[in-house]
Amino acid sequence: MPLRFSTFPGKRERHLLRKQDNPLFPAEQRQITPAQLEEAQRLDHEELVEFISAFRALVHEATRLPDNAESTQILSIKERLDQTYEQAARMVDNQREIQQGVEKLVAVVMQAVRRGAGNDAVALQELADEEAARTAHYALLAYPLVADLLDPESVIEEHELLPSLLSASADELQAACSLFDQEQLTALIETGKRLLEERADVPDEARERLRQLSRQRDN
Repeated sequence: MPLRFSTFPGKRERHLLRKQDNPLFPAEQRQITPAQLEEAQRLDHEELVEFISAFRALVHEATRLPDNAESTQILSIKERLDQTYEQAARMVDNQREIQQGVEKLVAVVMQAVRRGAGNDAVALQELADEEAARTAHYALLAYPLVADLLDPESVIEEHELLPSLLSASADELQAACSLFDQEQLTALIETGKRLLEERADVPDEARERLRQLSRQRDN
């Protein structure tokens, strides 16, 4: 029975695809069964339904925010919008339209925050720094591996972290490296060396990704 993969897989299906025919993962995890794929797709779509429902409720709340709203209410919505953008990056199907909607809502909320800051130069600079950080964070979320690693309920277990990193594209690995400090990168490199020694038929790309980790740490 041929496997029917999604055009835009969700996080569970995506992780199955990382493991498929991948010598960096244990042999028993390298083949995807129809039952595994069906279950992953079912759970990914269930998560999407819940996500869309929560997103609509948040949009309803954000678009009805009164001009005299308390700062705590405004900041709460802003924080939840950022979380929504991150969640959308993990979802099945193409969620770019939702992400664009979040960006527009965040812009509206930030206008309200800036009005509250008035002429406070320090506060305005902090807001500018926050927006720059948000833009950088949103850019990182364009990489599915980054979105999956940032998931509080990540499908990537600790022992699967390194195989996942070494299986990524060069650009995706570079983006993911920003999530780790120098000490963590050093630990990953040492573990990576052992992993590549233990595995047979390691692809050249994996060895290059390990060298990339070393370069990233030393920069």
